[in-house]
Amino acid sequence: MLKQIIKCMIVGSLVFVLSACGFSLRGDFSLPASIQNLQLSNSGHDAALKRTLEKRLKHYKLNMLDKNITDTPADLSIILLPDELDRRLLSLFSTGQVAEYELVYTVKYLMQFAGHASQSVTFTVTREYQDDPDAVLAKSRELDLVVSEMRQQAADRIIRQISSYYANLATVPVQ
Repeated sequence: MLKQIIKCMIVGSLVFVLSACGFSLRGDFSLPASIQNLQLSNSGHDAALKRTLEKRLKHYKLNMLDKNITDTPADLSIILLPDELDRRLLSLFSTGQVAEYELVYTVKYLMQFAGHASQSVTFTVTREYQDDPDAVLAKSRELDLVVSEMRQQAADRIIRQISSYYANLATVPVQ
């Protein structure tokens, strides 16, 4: 009986400490309730990140505005600038063939809340990728999956940055 009480107290205090430090489950972030209308556009030729971000934003039930169709003012405008995927050599096999790469996905975008100055944001997502010259087709598919995961991670990070920037709007002068 005493052991059960001690276990419950330990679990309760652990839950309290985790919630007090701001811990939340991965993917569990929220957008401000005042954001109802969102305008999302991209200036690059590749819309893969835009599609991924749109999928993530559907969860929040926002009105996705198209600036070419509607004149409704957006609470938030996001313009995705051209993204870049680079790879750096990390290691080689003894034969001189590449064994491992570091993939660096650079994301740039402009974010503007209604009545506030636009904010330019740049960040990178990195992953290590092991290459195998004997399994080219499988590694090609794996590379596509890794890049897709990097885009999903970038979309989640954009949503977190929106929430963070909105929380700090009180200190930003209105224009």
